[in-house]
Amino acid sequence: MGFVLSSSAQPLWSASSVSTAALARARAHAAGYSRLGGVNVRSASVGSARVHNLCAPHRRCVGLSAVSMSASTDSNALLDTSAVLPLYGKVLPEHVEPAVEQMLQWAEQQVAELEASLDKATPAAVASFETLVHPLEKVSDKLGKVWGTVSHLSGVKDTEALREAKQKMQPKIVAFTSRISQSEPIYKGFKALQSSKEAYDALSDTQKRIVDQNVLSAELGGVALQGDQKKRFNEIKLRLAELSTTFGNNVLDSTKAYVLILDKQEQIEGMPSSWRAMAAQTAASKGHEGATPESGPWAVTLDFPSYMPFMQYAKSRELREQVYKASLTRASELAEYVERDVNNVPVCEEILALRKEMAGILGFAHYAEVSLARKTATFEEATALMEQLRGAAYAAAQQELVELQAFAESMGFPAGESLQHWDVTFYSERLKESKFDFEEEQLRPYFSLENVLDGLFGLVKRLFGVTVVPVDKEAESISVWDEHVRFYCIQNESGEPMAYFYLDPYSRPAEKRGGAWMDEVVSRSTLFAPAGRTARLPVGHAVCNQSPPVGSKPSTMTFREVETLFHEFGHLLNHTLTVEDGMVAGIRGVEWDLVELPSQYMENWCYHRDTLMGMAKHVESGEPLPEEFFEKIVAAKKFRAASMLLRQLHFSIVDLELHSLFPADGSVNMLEWEKRVGERTLVMPPQPYDRFLCTFGHIFAGGYSAGYYSYKYAEVYSADAFAAFEEVGLENEERVRELGTRLRNTVFAMGGSRPAKSIYRMFRGREASIDALLRHAGLSSPA
Repeated sequence: MGFVLSSSAQPLWSASSVSTAALARARAHAAGYSRLGGVNVRSASVGSARVHNLCAPHRRCVGLSAVSMSASTDSNALLDTSAVLPLYGKVLPEHVEPAVEQMLQWAEQQVAELEASLDKATPAAVASFETLVHPLEKVSDKLGKVWGTVSHLSGVKDTEALREAKQKMQPKIVAFTSRISQSEPIYKGFKALQSSKEAYDALSDTQKRIVDQNVLSAELGGVALQGDQKKRFNEIKLRLAELSTTFGNNVLDSTKAYVLILDKQEQIEGMPSSWRAMAAQTAASKGHEGATPESGPWAVTLDFPSYMPFMQYAKSRELREQVYKASLTRASELAEYVERDVNNVPVCEEILALRKEMAGILGFAHYAEVSLARKTATFEEATALMEQLRGAAYAAAQQELVELQAFAESMGFPAGESLQHWDVTFYSERLKESKFDFEEEQLRPYFSLENVLDGLFGLVKRLFGVTVVPVDKEAESISVWDEHVRFYCIQNESGEPMAYFYLDPYSRPAEKRGGAWMDEVVSRSTLFAPAGRTARLPVGHAVCNQSPPVGSKPSTMTFREVETLFHEFGHLLNHTLTVEDGMVAGIRGVEWDLVELPSQYMENWCYHRDTLMGMAKHVESGEPLPEEFFEKIVAAKKFRAASMLLRQLHFSIVDLELHSLFPADGSVNMLEWEKRVGERTLVMPPQPYDRFLCTFGHIFAGGYSAGYYSYKYAEVYSADAFAAFEEVGLENEERVRELGTRLRNTVFAMGGSRPAKSIYRMFRGREASIDALLRHAGLSSPA
């Protein structure tokens, strides 16, 4: 098979397509810490078969070796035309400006030529689909190869020089995308095609979808604006891009800045050996030579693999409070441990004000209407669902807190004193241990990265009939940004390559943003098909921040890290199993509030016995996970489920209200507004220093503004989809494979070629029901 690719960011023209770069930025906050010290706990998918039994390790994928991946040392790696895949490891900060300038000049020429050809057409002429779409796709692809690589590296290999280079070029990228979205000749071309019954009816359903999305995108992008309104609209877009970057940099820098060095055994009492080893390794990397797991010193950071276990296990209440406060005040005026100003409060409030102004210019009542114009749910439907789920969870969450308080007091917590936020995670872990008779750390040795990947790839083969093959990076001259990055080939039932992906598994807090995300490298495209082939194959990358190897010991994962890995792989499958093309391939074009369906669906398999037991093998002995642990894991799935659901609903409702009811005129403080919402969505009042919104990257630096509800909205569908497998029997191989094939051929394959709800109906035969979501959480529908 040929392997001719070029990288691409999101489509530059169709803003209604899901921006995978924005998705990546949103994902980078997916592990944001809650007021209870926890995370958005999701289940995950895993598999039972071992990939190394399915295919030879590091098998060479056909086509890769036929293309030179090397670049001369004196060339600009961003412009090297010999590179099939991005030369990630060769890109230097000084490459950014000349590469972006050159690509923008070329792209402007291409767009000008398209506009000129459209202007020359007679008024009655209707441009063909190919005339309109192909030039735009070419511009998006070529420019995206440069800018997509820069954006990716800024998230996984951040340096001050790269940051400055990106910030310098970002305004020009924003200006160019605005210039395309507001092009009257291009808009009129799409509008004429949409309005011509004869021409429109002759299009395929996929082509109609692309035309419709481009018309909507242009209208929401301000194509109808004139004069001062257009000028102000574009100023807002540019400023919002700057603020988004500032927001993310403030979060990253404040997270990196905090280090607490502990040198006394009593300070780390309760901490598991795996954490001690990692904390000593971190301390050594920060100048404390000779640090050992046994004697210390140990470094506590706000990076998730360090922070979360400390909140779960540290017996020192004083230190838990100290670390909790440091986390909750990141990127705020209270982050005194950061040398520079990282306060995101004014950044957030300016973002909200500008979004409100932008909505007004477009003729909408508020920004939430703008956001939901491109989604499945209406504003009313989204708010109604959040309220329905809040009604189902609130009383149960209150009872969970009462139970936790009583348990803490039975362990010696002062009677009559209320639990604080830095106590909740600690005592929740103790309560879970008491209820289910196991500790999270007991599971870690059973989840080595290698075994977990084997399980995942085995599940994917079982469900979808595809095989994942590791590729030798050196033999294929594949350039990566870190030595631990892996590269894989996905093969179809006939053994032919159908997609490729990178995997970056480990945390690197000094240079890599927190959280986990999936993003595209290049989409499937017939337009860029190599000679003799029908399509260019899709490539993506999955980025996680799990615990790295410590010394010579391999990486072992917490159950939550397993969940995160499989969640992101669900997104990756959505991108790589697509049969659609260009602007609607994979995740592109999928309504944002259902883009989480594939990822959340995959999570459910983590609680399937054969799937879990097939991958859970002790890293040293190879012994399988004891049977009783599986039963306990399944039983613990519903532990404090109402509290976790209510946390997500709080963020969702805050997001919707900040983008609709919040005045954004300075009359009300953003933080005070959140507290008002919390009066009906939180069972514990927030701390006075609560600055969580200052790190809420989903809505301030990602694609989830007035869209965070999407997690729960999509979970209605993902739970309902998994229920279809439960209904036929999870051990019924024939029916599971039949349903898996149907799911692959609809939800995973059709991308944005149809409305997401209609694609789901093709799979399920009906609309999604909320019943499975509530059942999986152990909740009942409110009366």
